[in-house]
Amino acid sequence: MKMKLNRSIGAMIIALIGLAGFSSCSEDFPGNVESDKYTDLKAIRIVNAGENGTDVLVGEIDENKKTISFPRIDTLTDFSNVKFEVETSEGASIENTVYNIPYQSGDTQKEIIIKVLNSPRFKEYKALIRFKVPVYGADFTKPTVMDYSSNPVGNPTYIGWGGQLTRGSGFDGKHVLVVSRGATGIHLLPVEDLRENRLTPIKLDVTGITGGTFTHNMGAQINGHSYVANLSTSQASPLKIYHWATPTSAPEVIANINVASVAGAGARHGDNFSMSLDESGNGYAFFISAGVQVMRVKIENYNQVTETVSFDTRTTYGQWSAYNHIAGSESYLATGHDKPIAVLNNAGSVAYTMGATSIPVHSGDPRVINFNGQRYLLVVTVPRTANTAPDAVLRIYNITAGANIVDALTAFEQGDKKPVYEFPVSAATNTAPGTQSGFHIVKDADGKDQKLMVYGATTDAGFTIVEFPVNVAED
Repeated sequence: MKMKLNRSIGAMIIALIGLAGFSSCSEDFPGNVESDKYTDLKAIRIVNAGENGTDVLVGEIDENKKTISFPRIDTLTDFSNVKFEVETSEGASIENTVYNIPYQSGDTQKEIIIKVLNSPRFKEYKALIRFKVPVYGADFTKPTVMDYSSNPVGNPTYIGWGGQLTRGSGFDGKHVLVVSRGATGIHLLPVEDLRENRLTPIKLDVTGITGGTFTHNMGAQINGHSYVANLSTSQASPLKIYHWATPTSAPEVIANINVASVAGAGARHGDNFSMSLDESGNGYAFFISAGVQVMRVKIENYNQVTETVSFDTRTTYGQWSAYNHIAGSESYLATGHDKPIAVLNNAGSVAYTMGATSIPVHSGDPRVINFNGQRYLLVVTVPRTANTAPDAVLRIYNITAGANIVDALTAFEQGDKKPVYEFPVSAATNTAPGTQSGFHIVKDADGKDQKLMVYGATTDAGFTIVEFPVNVAED
């Protein structure tokens, strides 16, 4: 109590000193000067748009945001000589009536600043000039969020993630797979129920799930198939992969690996689990050990393991790491919780490594998404240390430029490197942050991309699903 009282008295003294100082200096500050020189922008238009310079585009002014939006402008416009006409407050005018607006193939929009002057006052508006070109990709201005994370904007954190009991999860657009060591166990959550704020867990049959330091720890959800891996903390402990063909199927053991028999294998597996399969169920699962060793498990037809090998990387990625295939290529993205993203093949040979500061170095579980003519990089920051604040954030970057992933990341790192979308999942660090990303593309009846769904989750923070429509030209 005494300490609290002394602190209160000290705070009052500091406040009084500050008030006295402010009073003594207040006469040094200028007062408000009344003026009739207003700088409002009442109307604006571009008067020489189009190939012939005869099109007029009327701007829409948002006075609260100080922004101006125009209909899309023909790319045959003379952009070196774009002329504006305005209506303003009496006595005011814009600083420039003619602008040079650089345009080159591939540009979709530019921003310019329109300055309204009425000396001694001025006001600035940000004008968005959108070019009349085909639009691609997703519309990130129109997200639909299904949030069950610790972010306060959505539903409460899903209970299955509490107490560091859920390290692994998966997502395929239809279901979220939750792999909990606790009472909630291994189960699925239908996405359509989550969309309606309903929680209807589907318990998976766990008959015969045995062995390992933990019998189940990591998971993957692919094309309606569920996969779970145990945690093996020594070469004497078997490493297992279980498979459920449907939510009502009995589990089958598709891998029961004697780790000691795999040449070059590390001692610990199952802290992470990266699986990439095509529509026929062919591909690989990867387990990154605590060292430089990576175990690669080849899978065919969803449930046939045909090869198990171990190889080394030049980097120790650690427990909270990932090794994800880039569809349509021979390349993979690998990273750990404190390592930059690298491009590798399926045997660990490195083709490219991103700069450590290009994006947050804790960006985990990286995935490349090809959607509606655009290419994106999806990551979720791994909240391992205080240096990652805000700690678990789902981010999407546009990496469309470039013929391949190396070209794309090179071009990206030469640009502004800003995300096109981000959503915070958690604001807390975690000593065991099993972190996952995922995505699903919804097609229309003609097989064209219609919606992009992305997923992010981390231990104790729950999960978030965000859905975006395709980009559509609105004028």
